[in-house]
Order: sequence, then C-alpha cells, then structure tokens
Amino acid sequence: MSTANAYLTVRGIDIDVIYKDIKNLHIGVYPPLGRVRVAAPNRLDDDQVRLAVIQRLPWIKRQRDKLRSAERQSEREMITGESHYVWGIRRRLKVVERPGRAHFEIDGERLVLYVPADTPPDKRRIYLDQWCRDQLRQEIPDLIAKWEQTLDVTVPKWTIRRMKTKWGSCNRETRHIWFNAELAKKHPGCLEYIVVHEMTHYFERNHGERFTSLMDQHLPDWRSRRDQLNESPLSDEQWKGE
Repeated sequence: MSTANAYLTVRGIDIDVIYKDIKNLHIGVYPPLGRVRVAAPNRLDDDQVRLAVIQRLPWIKRQRDKLRSAERQSEREMITGESHYVWGIRRRLKVVERPGRAHFEIDGERLVLYVPADTPPDKRRIYLDQWCRDQLRQEIPDLIAKWEQTLDVTVPKWTIRRMKTKWGSCNRETRHIWFNAELAKKHPGCLEYIVVHEMTHYFERNHGERFTSLMDQHLPDWRSRRDQLNESPLSDEQWKGE
C-alpha cells in the first residue's frame, strides 16, 4: 500500500494527513491534546481534505472538548502510590510530610514530594506544576542556544505556560515562543522537537511543503518524535496501588 504524508492547518487546528490506497476518508481525534489525524484516499488532494475537515469541525471540536473534560476529571490526588511522568519516565510518587519548604526530589525510581502536613491536593498540584516549569527552565536555554546556532536565528523571548491544545506556539512578528508546561513530563527528544518546530516557524508560517522540507533538513526524525509526543499517556492518567 502506497502512502504519503501532509501537514495542514485548518481554522487554527493542526491536521496530520496520511494519503493511502483506501476508499473513504477517515478523521480521528487523539489524546492528550486533541491531535487530528486524517486518513485520505490517494485520489483526493489537500484542498479536498481541507474541505472535508471544515465540514466535520463541529464534531472535531466536540471530541476535543471531551478529551479536555476527561483530563480535568482525572486530576491527581497527589498521594503516595500515584504514578507521574518525568521526562518520559513513569515514577511512583512518595509523599513525605514534614515541616519546612515544599519541594520535589528524584530518589531512584521515585518522585518524592516533601510537604508540610495537611497541605491540600490543589496546593500539591501547584507545587508539581512549579517543579515541572523549573525542569523546563533548566533544559530549554541549551536547546535554544544549540538551534540558534544551527538555524542562524535568535530567539529573543520564550515563556512556559499551560496550553490546552498545543505543545508550543510562536509569534512570528515578535519571535516570542511559548512552551507547554506539560513538556517536562515527556521524553527530552519531544522537547527538542517542539523547540525546532517553533523556531522553524520563523522561516515559514504554515505547515505546508516548505515547512516540512525545513524540518526534514534539520531534524530528520521529527515525525517519530512528534508521534512519540502525541501518543504518550495523558498527563493525568492514573495508576494507583498496583
């Protein structure tokens, strides 16, 4: 079966398109962030696929809303025994209640939270978010410096924030780049993919042939990194006890 890939943006939504020897077009919306993938017959072109996606936008948006709702409902309790991902590695949480400043440490295969007794779950989640941001702040500068040299561009400003539907974003006019705080939970290669992806937008606004050509040139395995990022578990997926 022959296949070809395309990368479209429809009404602000990124679409992965795979052209195959199939009869009908299929649209899927996948966790964790509502990634949209289209399997399309080879006889269709990008404009026809774009039209089909536009016609299904209400359904696509409903599916994305369901995913975000499921993620909110599975908020962590932040108790001993839960599993959390750190740089793509699943670690058991151990909570140690003691006076003093709340902080996280990695101890062997465990993620340890030292926190005063009676600290509520929402406060513990805030501490985890802050720790994840600190992890990213330690890694992002070196990656940006590496790719500034490779791409011969400068990133004047970058920010970490929570984003519901994107791993990163870029303002081409100001060259400001935003990174999703959840990236600290994914494999480091996924973070580098987002760095390169957003910096490539300095050269090309859309996700068309020129964009994919530049990505192929500078980060040949970007598709596998993207798939690894999008197919990893939901940030709040829970395992307890076991």
